[in-house]
Order: sequence, then C-alpha cells, then structure tokens
Amino acid sequence: MGPINFTSILVLCTGNICRSVIAERLLCQFLPPTISVTSAGINAHYGHPAENMSAAVAFEHGVSLSGHIARNVTLEMLRDSGLILAMEPKHIAFVTSMAPEARGKTLLFSYWSSKQAIPDPYRKSRDVYEYVFHQLELDAQRWAQHLV
Repeated sequence: MGPINFTSILVLCTGNICRSVIAERLLCQFLPPTISVTSAGINAHYGHPAENMSAAVAFEHGVSLSGHIARNVTLEMLRDSGLILAMEPKHIAFVTSMAPEARGKTLLFSYWSSKQAIPDPYRKSRDVYEYVFHQLELDAQRWAQHLV
C-alpha cells in the first residue's frame, strides 16, 4: 500500500496542553509543510499555553511548544480535517457524538503501534511525561511513514 494522502490533521486530547500539542509539533517535524497539523481538546484549558512539564520535556528533546494556545474542538474543525487522531477511545466517542460523519476518519494516535490509549501525564511524575513523550514520538514517526 502506498502512502495515505491527507492535507489536514487534527490531533485531540482532553485539555490540549500536554499530549495533543506535543503530538502536533512532532508531526509537524516529521511531515512535509504541505500537511497542516493542528490540535485541540475535548475539554480544553482554553487560552492556556502548553503545560510547564510538557513544555520542558519536549524542549529537552528538541521540540518547542512555544506559542501554543489551548482551544476546544469545534464541529467545523472536525468537518474540515482530513484525519483526526485521538489519544484515547473516549476522545473518539466524543468525536462520534459531536459529528457522527467524522467517525470514519478518526483513529487513535497509537493506531500503528499499540492501538491503546496514550495516558494523560497531567499532574503526574516527570517519568510519566517522559514516557508519554517517547510514545508520542514513536507514533508520530509511524504516522509519517504512512502519510508521506
């Protein structure tokens, strides 16, 4: 099978301050600039920057989260995205309830690896943030292999 062709990807998590912003920035590093990658949350910390520990761990691995502002997912975002990547099954359920027509283009971010939820590191130990970063990096690389 050849590469899958999407021009816009939306990455979802809960608060849009940890997982989805890291995943967004990683995908932007691994994918060509012709693919638009954005992120949002199903219950975002609206208007907040990336969470401090997420930003620190990402920065130590060469990924900047600067300039990120958390936002809530909208129906328009779901409809306009060619591919929606969620961190947990509950995020897929949220997409399905909000826009049933978007279910067919919504997959777990870990689709090419474990097909399991990527845990939310929010307010957990640094080790959890490190684990989540590495899982997101691995999965972003796998998406890039299939998308380019």
